[in-house]
Amino acid sequence: MFDWLVILIPVLPLLAVLVNGLLGHRYAHGPAGRIACGSVGLSFLCALGVVAHVLPDPAPREVVAYSWIFGGDLHVNFGFLIDPLTAVMLMVVTGVGFLIHVYSIGYMHGEDGFTRFFVYMNLFMVSMLLLVMGNNFLVLFIGWEGVGLCSYLLIGYYFNKVSAAKAATKAFVVNRIGDAGFLLAMFLVFINFRTLDYLTVFEQASRLSTETATAIALCLLVGAVGKSAQIPLYTWLPDAMEGPTPVSALIHAATMVTAGVYMVVRTHVFYDMSPVALTTVGLVGGTTALFAATIGLVQNDIKRVLAYSTVSQLGYMFLACGVGAYSAAVFHLVTHAFFKALLFLSAGAVIHSLEGEQDVRKMGGLARKIPITHAVFLIGTVAIAGIPPLAGFWSKDEIMAHAFVHHHYVLYGFAAVGALLTSFYMFRLTYLTFYGRSRVDPDVERHVHESPPVMTVPLMILAGLSIFGGLLGVPPEHGWFHGFLESVATPVGAVAHEVSGSTLMTLMTVAVGLALSGWVAAHYLYSVKPKTADDWSQRYAGAYRTILNKYYVDELYDSIFVEPCKRLGRLWDWIDHQVIDLVVRGIGRGADVSAEGVTWAEKHVIYGGINVIGYANHLAARSWRKLQTGLVNHYAAVIVIGLFLLVHVLLVWLTGTSV
Repeated sequence: MFDWLVILIPVLPLLAVLVNGLLGHRYAHGPAGRIACGSVGLSFLCALGVVAHVLPDPAPREVVAYSWIFGGDLHVNFGFLIDPLTAVMLMVVTGVGFLIHVYSIGYMHGEDGFTRFFVYMNLFMVSMLLLVMGNNFLVLFIGWEGVGLCSYLLIGYYFNKVSAAKAATKAFVVNRIGDAGFLLAMFLVFINFRTLDYLTVFEQASRLSTETATAIALCLLVGAVGKSAQIPLYTWLPDAMEGPTPVSALIHAATMVTAGVYMVVRTHVFYDMSPVALTTVGLVGGTTALFAATIGLVQNDIKRVLAYSTVSQLGYMFLACGVGAYSAAVFHLVTHAFFKALLFLSAGAVIHSLEGEQDVRKMGGLARKIPITHAVFLIGTVAIAGIPPLAGFWSKDEIMAHAFVHHHYVLYGFAAVGALLTSFYMFRLTYLTFYGRSRVDPDVERHVHESPPVMTVPLMILAGLSIFGGLLGVPPEHGWFHGFLESVATPVGAVAHEVSGSTLMTLMTVAVGLALSGWVAAHYLYSVKPKTADDWSQRYAGAYRTILNKYYVDELYDSIFVEPCKRLGRLWDWIDHQVIDLVVRGIGRGADVSAEGVTWAEKHVIYGGINVIGYANHLAARSWRKLQTGLVNHYAAVIVIGLFLLVHVLLVWLTGTSV
């Protein structure tokens, strides 16, 4: 029974992909949405059954579907590894995924590609489930590539928009850089262990040298940086907001972008053996958390603010991994899935009510018009800001405490400043969207309305999880969540065992003070004295413009990488057309230098020596083309003659005599 529950989790959405993909054109939009949501809902129920088996016995279990690859030293089973880490990821992927699917029915209603959208969404679910359930690196890689493909398809859902097509291509290309690192890591794993199975690799990892463990860990980190949008491969994620808002919530907030964090935690045995790799993870995470937070301060697109917030929060997860607090990283992954999915879907409800408007400068005063959306968005803001007792406070405070206690004071400083900025830009976003005077276009304002229940009910559920979800990890280091993950994500040292309660209370007080300070600053600048923010942006126009343009990183990448590659491509295109094609055309035309369209250069090539080859080719072609008469009786005769000759040759070879 357990094995079947495990196998059904990815199979059910796969069946929905096949049904909607092959038969979706035959029925209306309604059935497509119900089939897609139903499949994910059933997967969630199966995941609950699997978790019920794991809770009393957290020992790892493998479920092998079939023997996939076997040859030489390489034996790979298509199988699944079920342990506490897998169980947590299953609940996040299927639970939050189901709510987003239900929300999408209302949000995507009336879209021309309604069925296509749900095919892509279900295909993403299949890929993500393979990624977190696989029992070896190759199954993980299949899911890894699958979510990348689905990301490309969903970001470019509005393929007629140039910006959407470019954003999809950018995401695909940038992720290929990370995938190259992941492939190198897999090759190194196989070379050293002759297997790709997790359990075998992790059991034998202790025999690796520090240098080899560092190489594997850093290559894995390259893949994680690409998928989880960390410096320097973060630029694709903000542009991914070109896709529909449910896509942003599912793929670019709650699940896909956390794949890199999951991979680091899953393979933490390599990082534990390599202080260099572990420190690199922490520095990447801490720098990204602070850097992305500064960009979010001045953005005016409601979804882009949330996008940079996602990049920043992912940085906190990497920072936690870098200081050895793996369970804290997974805890923040879970709470972030709750409140960031809530924020994105709430933003989608705002955009839906404003007929597609995303610029916060054209919003304001919406709290009275869409009260449910306002309430849940405010809950998400308080949660991500780290104000107790909501979920974000418990997970973010734990990460900061680990950084301080383990003497990573620079990383703690990055995290502390990032927390202050996070609170500021999220409350800035809330004030500009829901409070103050209305800046909505009058024609649009007349039609502002609350979203239907199919959209608001998932928001309410996510709001509840954002309020109470953090209690899973209370008290820190001794909560149920940490005990459940202890066997697979044991932290390098526990906070509660190393410092006094007064120190922990002080750190907690500082974290709350930073969050409240950001709220107070945003309230003053965007509610009490709203003109002050404009005055500051004009007074410090250079700094403001630099941050607004994201430090010109995209422009820098274009000048260093993109444009040189384009010029190289144009060079090879010229060689292809002016050299290679010239030779081919010269040979093909042979001595017929007087033929119409033959250029002087082609004649020159012909007279230069290719003429002989071309003339021979010309004669051969004119002779052999007569074999293609188009008459069936001629072809039949050739077949009979060929068979006779073949039999004759075989008899001579076998007997030494001819017929």
